[in-house]
Amino acid sequence: MFVLVFSSCSLTKGLKEGEYLLTSTTIKGIQESDRNTLNGLIKQQPNTTLPLLGTSVGVSVYNFGLSMFDSATLLNRKESFSQERKSLLSKRDTAAWSKKEQRRFQKLSNNLTSLDKKLTYGNFFMRTGNPRVVYDSLATVESSRQMLYYLQNNGFFDAQTDFFLRTNGKKATVDYLISENAVYKIDSFYTRSDNDDIYKLLLARQANSFVKSGNPYIQSDLTKERQRVEDLLKDNGFYTFTRSYIEYNVFKDTVTHIVNIEQVIRKPIYSDNHQIFVLDSIYFSLDAPESIEIKQSQQTTYRDIKFDLYDDKYSEKIISSRIFLNKGDLYNKTNVIETQRQLANLDLFRFVNIAFDTLGDVLRPRIYTQPNQKYQITNQLGASITEQVPGPFFSHSLRNRNLFRGAEIFEFFFRAGLEGVVSATGEGGVFRSRELNTSASIIFPQFLLPFTRSSLETFGRYNPRTRTLIGYNYVDRPEYIRESVNGVLSYNWNTRNLRQQYTFNVLDANFIRSNLSNDFREILEDLQNQGNNLINSFLPSYVSSISGQVIINFNQYGAFQRNKASLLRLFAESGGTTLNFVNNSFVEERNLAYFQFLKFQADFRRYIPITREQTFAYRLNLGMARPYGVSNGILPYEKYFFAGGSTGIRAWQPRRLGPGSFSPPLLENGLFDYRFEQPGDILFEGMFELRSKIYGYFDGAFFIDIGNSWTFQEDPTRPGANFEFNRFYRELAVGTGLGLRMDFDFLVLRLDLGIKAVDPAREPGQRFVLDEFFTSRLGRSNAVFNIGIGYPF
Repeated sequence: MFVLVFSSCSLTKGLKEGEYLLTSTTIKGIQESDRNTLNGLIKQQPNTTLPLLGTSVGVSVYNFGLSMFDSATLLNRKESFSQERKSLLSKRDTAAWSKKEQRRFQKLSNNLTSLDKKLTYGNFFMRTGNPRVVYDSLATVESSRQMLYYLQNNGFFDAQTDFFLRTNGKKATVDYLISENAVYKIDSFYTRSDNDDIYKLLLARQANSFVKSGNPYIQSDLTKERQRVEDLLKDNGFYTFTRSYIEYNVFKDTVTHIVNIEQVIRKPIYSDNHQIFVLDSIYFSLDAPESIEIKQSQQTTYRDIKFDLYDDKYSEKIISSRIFLNKGDLYNKTNVIETQRQLANLDLFRFVNIAFDTLGDVLRPRIYTQPNQKYQITNQLGASITEQVPGPFFSHSLRNRNLFRGAEIFEFFFRAGLEGVVSATGEGGVFRSRELNTSASIIFPQFLLPFTRSSLETFGRYNPRTRTLIGYNYVDRPEYIRESVNGVLSYNWNTRNLRQQYTFNVLDANFIRSNLSNDFREILEDLQNQGNNLINSFLPSYVSSISGQVIINFNQYGAFQRNKASLLRLFAESGGTTLNFVNNSFVEERNLAYFQFLKFQADFRRYIPITREQTFAYRLNLGMARPYGVSNGILPYEKYFFAGGSTGIRAWQPRRLGPGSFSPPLLENGLFDYRFEQPGDILFEGMFELRSKIYGYFDGAFFIDIGNSWTFQEDPTRPGANFEFNRFYRELAVGTGLGLRMDFDFLVLRLDLGIKAVDPAREPGQRFVLDEFFTSRLGRSNAVFNIGIGYPF
């Protein structure tokens, strides 16, 4: 591969007379416009090249693939396969159509699809790499024209664009020249309509307009305003109104550089006025699956909704709670969309179609559905990573819809996985960790308490769900085997705009049993003798809690987009709360340890596109867990916070950073002994990452991670572990490094090299250690490789 990358010593080799390699594009003259947007309008961008070497990995990979690409051979194969497939197709509906010929027909079809892909996009190396960019004058002219359109659509009506081409040998650079001139601002915006109802409605909602006096003229604001007006009118009875009835007249004053905008609502073609429609009774039809023949359906009426069901196994009460159309109401487009979405959220129907019959100014809503399949089975085989080395996993899930005829969903889940982890007792290396968990749950499409008819209709818009779950979890690590049986009762719902998701766990009860290895038990007992009671976290125990979580998703964080987006997750948990109000003899008689604690976590993530090829992303994560009461200062082991690892401070091994300025013991070679996990009560992480496209499936990243963990109380076995306001900022660990990601859309493989820059375990004045990585062999221990699946945040 090394030879492949550097085999192309010159990107200009082989260019014909009059051809030039495009090496640079710049935009000059920008004062107020968005440079990133203008840069995105350039049709041709130079190839990414390696500094100093002047060659491009992407071009080398593409040329390597091109050297093996023979389009003539592919065309001949395609013609041969097409003829054979055509011959087989002629036998398709005859008795001579054998199973062998069927298989051959399918194979030929697949081969032809593959050949079409290769002929269009090239072979694997051509699709992964990039062809060299040869200057195209037509593309440059078009780029300049698109920039002019963009400027004029954003208030620079007098703008001018041009370009200047410079050549040096076989290389070319293009400078795009922009003269913005003055931006035009909106002096007035008013509406003209012969329909008094429309005029009054728009006037009452004028404050929500996207077009406001004093703002620069932006064409996209008019587009958004046209959509806003259409939505507003359709939410107030104007069923037949569309945006095509809206016109804008823009009057420019070239002296004062202002515009006056007139919004005109035109009359309909076949009527004197736009009509307001009122809803009549609603009709709901559930058709039988195609495999079932039904001679007579079940017809009932509930809440002025006429139900026509092929089977009586469906609850009219539940279905009606997700229908927000009422007889006598004005037509409301938002309610129609909300009805369609919430009926789909029940996961009972293959599709939900809503149509309207018109009679004068009356609309009769008709909702057509068909049941989804009763049972759904999903099997997955893949790889996952939580700590050190990825490992395989297998999962199986079963879904049973409409369990008790009230739209309930029964789910059974099983997962078994194998991963590589660092042992807390071994002398180094990676050890096997096995995990198995299974659960059975029932999801009710309502809040079980309070259970009233009005609550169904009130909360139906928020997709309410009550989940009851019982599960079993088994973890086999080098240090211990840990088993738990848990039961959960939780409420889930989301806001109507889907930006906020809420979870409230009314009960989360766990019975836990641990089997410690001899080495690990000796370590815990030794810590206990020194005053650290961590061993209590591994006693047979009963852990119960109530908790709540809210996830606020701004602008669809995590989806493929070019806009800024962010996500905030807030989590709060109170452990052992019920023990304050009930007799705890149940756990005492069974010699079970139990815990009381409070836990809080806030996780904020943000995504900021810089260019089409670069993105800046960061994450701030803060957590605190405080035991109290009978816990004697100890948390259940799963409730502790740990710092370090592939999704945390990546320059430290998983769960090995901190706490505070605690210095692990030294090994014989002078390095810190990172064998032991370091639990903490307080966690802070700040992760900052610049992500860039390299070529093809490959992305790169430069990152800086800052953070640490601490304890609330002083720990006699870990000096410096406790949190103090006057020194915590001096105990922030800093790591930096580079990452390589292979993004295959369906899967992202990640390799990060983290290097310690500031190590709080060192003595004050000696904590900056980044230079050791470059100057000392021992400094290489400051580097940690992290393998991951998916982005770290």
